[in-house]
Amino acid sequence: MKDYDSELIAGKLNEIPDPHTARPLSDGAVIRISGGPDTGLFITVELAYPAASWSDQLCRLIRDKLADTVDPGTVEIEVTSKILSRSVQGGLKPLKEIRNVIAVASGKGGVGKSTVTVNLALALAAEGARIGVLDADIYGPSQPRMLGISGQPQSVDGKSIEPMENHGVQAMSIGFLIDEETPMIWRGPMVTQALDQLLNETRWRDLDYLIIDLPPGTGDTQLSLAQKVPVTGAVVVTTPQDIALLDARKAVKMFEKVDIEVFGVIENMSTHVCSQCGHEEHIFGSGGGRAMAEQYKVAHLGDIPLDIKIRADADGGKPTVVADSEHPVSMSFRSIARRVAALASLRKKNLDSSIPDIVVNKSS
Repeated sequence: MKDYDSELIAGKLNEIPDPHTARPLSDGAVIRISGGPDTGLFITVELAYPAASWSDQLCRLIRDKLADTVDPGTVEIEVTSKILSRSVQGGLKPLKEIRNVIAVASGKGGVGKSTVTVNLALALAAEGARIGVLDADIYGPSQPRMLGISGQPQSVDGKSIEPMENHGVQAMSIGFLIDEETPMIWRGPMVTQALDQLLNETRWRDLDYLIIDLPPGTGDTQLSLAQKVPVTGAVVVTTPQDIALLDARKAVKMFEKVDIEVFGVIENMSTHVCSQCGHEEHIFGSGGGRAMAEQYKVAHLGDIPLDIKIRADADGGKPTVVADSEHPVSMSFRSIARRVAALASLRKKNLDSSIPDIVVNKSS
């Protein structure tokens, strides 16, 4: 093995770009270098977000970067993730057992927000994070069916309720407490109180991220969220259609007004590819989500196609990310999930966090 200069190696590693943060790798990761010419080189990269499916690629990037400096055969690389609690709006305190809260909104119904939410949550879990989903749509809860969960939650102490769980994700919804066909004929204050109870009286267990599936609109539920719930950031879902973009813009402006950072925009139903002939058609228009992201200077997180498989998998209680983990749609959701978590990691650490850190290991 050639002699090497640790500062030179550190400098080379600092040149590697992180595609999830659009910054140099060293801006968000902790890089440790040890060993020597006689013992071999050991490099540990500690990412601030879960990225299990990107770890192998990162190891290759590091080896390629150092190829002209050290013998690749003597380099051992370990990639880990350490997920910390990040700053939130208005100086609110972090929730017990929850490091970060990410809200998913759309501004209007019918754009597939809940389907995107559940696949995003499962993608984050697949990347190595501990995930919970809160279905905040009191009038139209859909997460129980999409997660394939039936039955009612239990209470151990008579004061709190245990989250339901499937596919490795904890979940809570008003849909677990009522019959599926029972309409919730409630006024705003009752809805707000119910949401508060679902969030704070559920015994969440050591979550890296709680994903909140918000109902359409910019009303009571969203306002309560901004005033009472410590939110790390938000994601806005839209379709390319002009009418959907109008309401998605309102969602972005709403979060701006309540001091919640919008991480970016996901364009759902972006295109349709015929399963018979392969013809691609932009049924709802083209590029609306990207243009909106550019307008508001937020990230364009990715595009999800209009695909019958996504609908069928969600209706069957096994969303695409877990039904077919190698499907291109699943890969898109995992890429979006890593990007969302990486953008969350760029926020300042929340020094009020009261729970220990989680470390997810990946070696190569």
